Amino acid sequence: MFPLLLLEGKIFAGRGFQPVWGRLSNPNAPDRIEVPVGLEAGIMVEMEVAAIAIDAANRVPIVILRDLSERRAIPIWVGKAEANAIMQALDGQKPSRPMTHDLMYSSWAELGYTVERIVVCDLKDDTFFATIALSKGEEEFQLDSRPSDAIALALRANASIWAMEEVIAEASIPVDQDADDAEREEFRQFLQGVSPKDFIGTLPTDGGEPTAN
Repeated sequence: MFPLLLLEGKIFAGRGFQPVWGRLSNPNAPDRIEVPVGLEAGIMVEMEVAAIAIDAANRVPIVILRDLSERRAIPIWVGKAEANAIMQALDGQKPSRPMTHDLMYSSWAELGYTVERIVVCDLKDDTFFATIALSKGEEEFQLDSRPSDAIALALRANASIWAMEEVIAEASIPVDQDADDAEREEFRQFLQGVSPKDFIGTLPTDGGEPTAN
């Protein structure tokens, strides 16, 4: 059975959960790709469904997406029907009759479309937005979607789940606080060990060529 968590109050106010603002991670990491154009333009980070939680204050389900390095997680409040659809896919349950997401996925497959990936692409007014990337032959296009529907479909299609770096920076919560603290301490020690002369010969001029000051 996939983990089901009960959270006391809002997840942002819970013990050990603090929002992270403005932190962008290494774009060259293997779980990150850069998309130059389109609705998904920017740096994307691959995610996984870490848990389905229940907000104890109002009994609303929360899908928790976590990056593959297990350093950041995004909590997304969803409807009960959508949470159930995600749980069924995670547990590998096969309903006796197709539910909405099963029917949608099977219809696309029958028509020759492949679900390539889904992307949590934006956060506006406390609402997450997502896209579903479909392909057929050499053609690929994106559909606007709620994240909950996109996740439910991705799990059924065994498609990858991604989030834009900016969304993670704005809405994520730390998962491995010790690793973050160690990283900050390492960077602080690095700054203490450098001097201005270390950068001589690396500063660009207006013409773009390196020079010494």
